[in-house]
Amino acid sequence: MITTIKKRDGRVSSFDVEKIAVAIEKAFAATGVKCDNITNLAQEVMQRLDEAGVEEPEVEQIQDCVERVLIDNGHVRTAKAYILYRAERSRVRQANTRLMRIYEDITYKDALDSDIKRENANIDGNTAMGSMLKYGSEGAKQFYELYVLNPKHAAAHREGDIHIHDLDFYTLTTTCCQIDLLRLFDGGFSTGHGVLREPKHISSYAALACIAIQSNQNDQHGGQSIVNFDYGLAPGVAKTYMQNYTRHLSRSLELLLDEPNDVIEGINQQLKNENLKPSLDDSNGYLARERELYLAAGLDTKLFDKAQAFTREKAVDDTDRDTYKAMVALVHNLNTMHSRAGAQTPFSSINYGMDTSAEGRMVMKNMLLATEAGLGNGETPIFPIQIFRVKEGINYNPGEPNYDLFRLACRCSAKRLFPNFSFIDAPFNLPYYKPGQYETEVGYMGCRTRVMANYYDPTNEIAPRRGNLSFTTVNLPRIAILSGGNIEWFFDELDRKLELCADQLLERFAIQSKKKVCNYPFLMGEGCWLGSENLGWDDEVGEVLKHGTLSVGFIGLAECLYALIGEHHGQSERAQNMGLEIISHMRKWLDETTRKRNLNFTLLATPAEGLSGRFVKLDKKRFGSIPGVTDREYYTNSFHIPVYFPISAFDKIKLEAPYHALTNAGHISYVELDGDTAKNLDAFESIVRCMKENGVGYGSINHPVDRDSVCGYNGIIGDTCPKCGRSEHESGPQFQRIRRITGYLVGTLDRFNNAKRTEEADRVKHTL
Repeated sequence: MITTIKKRDGRVSSFDVEKIAVAIEKAFAATGVKCDNITNLAQEVMQRLDEAGVEEPEVEQIQDCVERVLIDNGHVRTAKAYILYRAERSRVRQANTRLMRIYEDITYKDALDSDIKRENANIDGNTAMGSMLKYGSEGAKQFYELYVLNPKHAAAHREGDIHIHDLDFYTLTTTCCQIDLLRLFDGGFSTGHGVLREPKHISSYAALACIAIQSNQNDQHGGQSIVNFDYGLAPGVAKTYMQNYTRHLSRSLELLLDEPNDVIEGINQQLKNENLKPSLDDSNGYLARERELYLAAGLDTKLFDKAQAFTREKAVDDTDRDTYKAMVALVHNLNTMHSRAGAQTPFSSINYGMDTSAEGRMVMKNMLLATEAGLGNGETPIFPIQIFRVKEGINYNPGEPNYDLFRLACRCSAKRLFPNFSFIDAPFNLPYYKPGQYETEVGYMGCRTRVMANYYDPTNEIAPRRGNLSFTTVNLPRIAILSGGNIEWFFDELDRKLELCADQLLERFAIQSKKKVCNYPFLMGEGCWLGSENLGWDDEVGEVLKHGTLSVGFIGLAECLYALIGEHHGQSERAQNMGLEIISHMRKWLDETTRKRNLNFTLLATPAEGLSGRFVKLDKKRFGSIPGVTDREYYTNSFHIPVYFPISAFDKIKLEAPYHALTNAGHISYVELDGDTAKNLDAFESIVRCMKENGVGYGSINHPVDRDSVCGYNGIIGDTCPKCGRSEHESGPQFQRIRRITGYLVGTLDRFNNAKRTEEADRVKHTL
């Protein structure tokens, strides 16, 4: 007679036949079948175990016996329901066990020994808030996987067919936004604790730009981009210049002419009535009109001209100095301020390069100079990611208004890795551009995200106040491996995976759409998102979210091609043609889905940080080590030529450029250079020009940026510092080695996860 059972954790418990009856009853209830002999079935289970001589059965043995008894008694459907129930309970138990193991990892391991803690290199997993963020993140992921996701989507993500990005924020928010400072600052804004007045000085403009980024970061899980940094801060320069000019002229006149204040105030009021204000380029004729009024008031011509010239010179110098200080403060703020409960520096990026006004040019010049100078001890700033827009007629050729700034941008990037470069003239960016309308200048966010086309609302095909809603990545190498070289099957399976991703994105969008303005107090409450200004506090945001994009990404095109035809697109024209056919197919499929759904489905060249190692780890376990495919610790980033493949910088650009036109959700191409690029700016510029001439949308140039924090040396450091001779293995801090991980910089390789560390070590330098 059975009296005890052994539980899964080894504990012994009393045997209760009623518990078996309850489980059988639930199985019948699940199928809607009525059964009057449940007690007899439970007794039969106990009898069979007795007859088998099982004195202390384990839980799994009892469940196996229940299945056989149900089937033997003709209850096949009920048996299947019981099997599914059993499998689901097992999955929940395993998930909880897995979660506890992850929590143990977060709790007791140093970040150097924990890949989970280094999943995002912008988060210090060793800090209290960084660890707490990981606790919440990992718990949320498993909750969504078990209780929110469609089981087929959960299985596809868990098994590595697809990857649902930012799963921990699945029901909470959207990815990113391109912030319009001009609109946000007009009349002031609120961060939830009182209204901030419209700024009146460039220092206030810069400070509030940081606050806007930080506030919006707390409403979204992705990056924040100021899409019009030059245009947006130019009014701050104009106001600052006006203050400086008025102050200096008043003091000069008092000193030189002993002029009564009432005369000065009267003329200032007259100019104000005529809607004239001092400006950096004096394009409105302010100086001539001011001179005319003062001379009419009887002032000595020679003395006034001297006062005005002195005032003009001092006001320009002071405004330039104020602007530089403001940009220094902005860079320092964005590298020290925190969001997400103090766990992360805001993932910020800024776009500039096109404003030809004197004020906008002053903003850009000083932003570049502040970046070039570095942080307090000369460190390279990690944020903001800076994107310099390149455009013929504006800054691309000598003699154009902002060509000097383009050269300065090259000089700064050659030293500090930023800015990156985007290209308005790219064939897929230029059609949106309308001269004089900054909204139509393409904006890039962070690693590569791009939002321009708007099928939902063609009247708003603009960059500001829009962003990505969510994205999911397809594991291309796995499909190629499974195809066994059958190209037709490969494309059929690719379609199935695209359909799966689109279904999953739509389910996520349905959840996002039910959110209300109050759930996003800054993003929606302050009108940062297009159309949100027309919503009430308790209104749902679904309709305005349609201005955003739903993106499907891909990873490992190089490994995919190798699995299909035995070579990647850096090795042959045949492979390049096949690669373009695959990515063109994906883009065409998503364009058709856009038309069907009246939503903006786009194709993303996925920025693979943690994912580059996750997919290949799963595939290596499933398929073994396949040369050229799963034999490394990472899959190649999106459509890139593999980092280990020797190729010239110009050839790499030419091969990758056609993929930019296809990946309308975002893309980036890099080249890796050796040596001190600051010593050969012409060569540096030639690479940027090659990108532009070949139709690249967004590109960057990587090169070593090292620093010895002991002696302050900045440059290329091997094993020993060229300045002080200190070895990295001696006492003291290690050398700081700034490297780009996907699209952003990280100040120490210790923050890289294992896959990205290996990838960084494999990167070859590209010849010119």
